[in-house]
Formats: sequence, structure tokens, C-alpha cells
Amino acid sequence: MNSKLSNDIKAEAINLGFYSCGIAKAAPVEEEVARHVLQWIDNDGYADMQYMANNTDKRLDPTLLMEGTKSIVCVALNYFPPERIPEGEFQFADYALGSDYHDIVKSKLFQLAAHFGFENFRAFCDTAPVLERYWAVKAGLGWTGRNHQLIIPHAGSKFFLGELFLDIELEYDEPMPSRCGNCHACIDACPTGALKKDKELDASLCLSYQTIENRGEIPHDIASKMGDTIYGCDRCQTACPWNRFATPTTEPLLQPREELLKMTRKEWENLTVEQYQKIFKGSAVKRVKYGGLMRNIKTKLESDKKNENG
Repeated sequence: MNSKLSNDIKAEAINLGFYSCGIAKAAPVEEEVARHVLQWIDNDGYADMQYMANNTDKRLDPTLLMEGTKSIVCVALNYFPPERIPEGEFQFADYALGSDYHDIVKSKLFQLAAHFGFENFRAFCDTAPVLERYWAVKAGLGWTGRNHQLIIPHAGSKFFLGELFLDIELEYDEPMPSRCGNCHACIDACPTGALKKDKELDASLCLSYQTIENRGEIPHDIASKMGDTIYGCDRCQTACPWNRFATPTTEPLLQPREELLKMTRKEWENLTVEQYQKIFKGSAVKRVKYGGLMRNIKTKLESDKKNENG
């Protein structure tokens, strides 16, 4: 095992702005995990996100994604915002306040590979059938909490994850056991019951799914739980005690966009396509498209009226 190279990779990852970096040995996932994933798919736990049920063989065996893969370098990039949209205005999940994380993380991973002259590699960030949290745990970055987020000790869960697949043997880190203990604050905070103790997430009930991935109408019983958020949901993370240790990101591209922070409810209600394109250029929010965001706003307003009228 190449101890020096492994340490150098981690040091350079930190130098590039990643909060944490660890390395796992590439291999098929553990049998128990594979059974769990297959059962979740069989139970349609992914709602209508069909891509979650595709390429299962690659999802369960990373060596099928890149021939000759021996090591998986896992990184975490902090996105905890130094500033948020003022209370009382329409809210967005923290991860969406800056530029698109896919591009930022992958760019840094390419820089990491270039620094060491790696020629045979693949870089991923929520862009391929990779069990990212599983590998982050294997690489010793943290553990998967009851909110199904990776929790990094004394740092929290507001991190983007990325992976660099390499065809060389490296020194591997040890997995970290869960430190959630008996805490179930995230489950208690979930407004729709999408989180259940010791069970997989029910995506169809999750507000993040409903406001981002769902292309149809949002059911009223779920819409009534939206609060002020019109894109995503952070309540299970906000409730997590470990996030009290979170510190604001220093990554320039992840700083909240000024035009986003200044928007008022009335301006959101009258948002034009042109304004949408300008505000969210190079943003992950583009995934929901203009029509989807306006559906969320309309649904939120209609739900408020129904609640007021009993």
C-alpha cells in the first residue's frame, strides 16, 4: 500500500478546498447493503425517480463503472451558508443558494487527478450510480445518520460528496461507527413522515422530492407542510444536533447569490422566465425548471389559502 501517496492525495484535497478526504478499497458493496438496496427498489421506494432503479449492477459494484478500479478517493465539500434568505420570505434548501455543486466538486476532483498525473480515473459527484454515502463511510469520513445524510463528527451534514476512482492500490481508511445514539431529532422534525426509525426514506413523502423531482402536482396534505420553502427541505438536517458544529463555507462559488437573498415574496410570485434564467444561471435549481418552481410557488400560495379557510 502506498502510504505516502495516500497522505499526499488527502493533503492536496484539503488544499483544493475540500473539508475532508478518505480512501476506500473498491469492491462490491456488502451483501446486507446490496439486499437492502434491492428491497428498496422492489418496494418502489424511489417514487418515480426511475434512474434510482437503473444500473443497479454498477451501483452495487463500483468496479463495473471503471474497469480496473482499485481505490475510491472520497471527498466532502462544505456548503453551510454564511448568510440565508431573510425569515418570512420564500426559502430554498441551503445547498441551492450558490452555484451548481456538480460542476464545482467535479472540477476540484479533476484538479486533484491532474496534480498527481493520474491518467486512468473517473470523477463523480451525484452524476452516476454510485452509493456515495456508503463509500464515504467506508473511507472514514463519517457515518450515515437517521436522516440518511452523511454526518461528519463535529462538522455536521451539510456537505457535497464526490469520488475519484483510481486504478492503483492505496492505503485505506477505516469506517466510522454511527454516533447518533438514541437521538431521533431528525425523524421528529420531518413534517411529512418521510423518515421512519430504522427504515428507508419514503421518497414519495419527502418535500425535497416533491418540490424538485416530482413533475406532477404536489398533493395538498404534503403541500400543507411546505412552510416557506419552495425548493427542497432542510428540516431533518436543521434538527440534527451535529449541525450545531457547522461552520460557513469559504468556497467562493458556494456563497449565496446576492440576487437570491434580495428576492421578496411578491417578486417570486411575479417571476418571469428571463428573471429565472438570470438568477439561476449555473445553479442546481435549474433542475426544477421555471415551470416547476412556479408550480411550487402556486402550490404554496393555494395551500395557505386552504389552510386559512379551514
